[in-house]
Amino acid sequence: MNALFGPVNSRRLGRSLGIDLFTSKICNLNCVYCEVGPTITPVCRRGTYSPLRALLEEIDRFCADTARLASIDVLTVTAQGEPTLHSGLGTILAHLRAKADKPVAVLTNGTTLMDEGVRSDLMVADIVIPSLDAARTESFRRVDRPTAELDLDAVIEGLTIFSHAFKGTLWLEILLVQGMNDTSEDIDALIGVLGRMRLDRIQLNTVVRPPVEQDARPVSNERLTAIAQRLRQALSRPVDLPFATLSGEGGIRPGVSAGPEAAAIIEQIRDMVWRRPCTAADMARTFHLEGPEQIEQLLAPLVRAGELRLLEHGGHRFYQRGP
Repeated sequence: MNALFGPVNSRRLGRSLGIDLFTSKICNLNCVYCEVGPTITPVCRRGTYSPLRALLEEIDRFCADTARLASIDVLTVTAQGEPTLHSGLGTILAHLRAKADKPVAVLTNGTTLMDEGVRSDLMVADIVIPSLDAARTESFRRVDRPTAELDLDAVIEGLTIFSHAFKGTLWLEILLVQGMNDTSEDIDALIGVLGRMRLDRIQLNTVVRPPVEQDARPVSNERLTAIAQRLRQALSRPVDLPFATLSGEGGIRPGVSAGPEAAAIIEQIRDMVWRRPCTAADMARTFHLEGPEQIEQLLAPLVRAGELRLLEHGGHRFYQRGP
């Protein structure tokens, strides 16, 4: 199944091993900013959308390598889509806790937390990072493009209940898209509902990687900074911005250009880019190489062969899966 990827240097979580629960996109949203691609067939109900036993066996193999396990900071459950739609989520989280003495994080779009079963599954996690991009129905539908049966009030109520029941660390992510959910009315509405929740941090974000819809444009740093200050004052919670960077990411390895180590890095890069677009700088930080130029050198043959392609977005060059 090849569900595990990374570890990657996460701005939020440190050195993170990703655990992708799906082999293709399974989601109840079709967000305009999604970096994975469009939701072809929306999914609203939980199910076993990938083999549970194979996933657990892959986790076992990784955890048996004590040196590799020691090199990571956190195990992060995610998906090409919405991981809480996997009916085996509770089993997966409990298995991770039993196999590794590492914090377990879950990234979720937050839309399934009205389901008591989902909330119960997530109680095993150490860190949960749900999203809430809008508190006004028109903005929610414009940006996140939910399935017709998803009701925003029910989503907010589920998130509020979970925030008070969950004993771990809860960070809420808000992704703003220029002209879609970033008005003063939108921010006022968010403040109104977030004030009812127990949150440890708020993570303010915008469109950074190439989005599925070309009219999904980033909010300026100046505007994000002003919104962050407004949220801090109104909610008395820390608010992180996307242009904050990690420090202390470790040393730099000497050049890697050929041989088994280069082949292993290229294979891991293929795995990363298959899931979401990445810049050469992203990958250089992840693999502790000397700089983006080294990544570009390693990947040039794959670009020429059409396995990867380059896309300009926001002044940056992203590597994506080839057509």
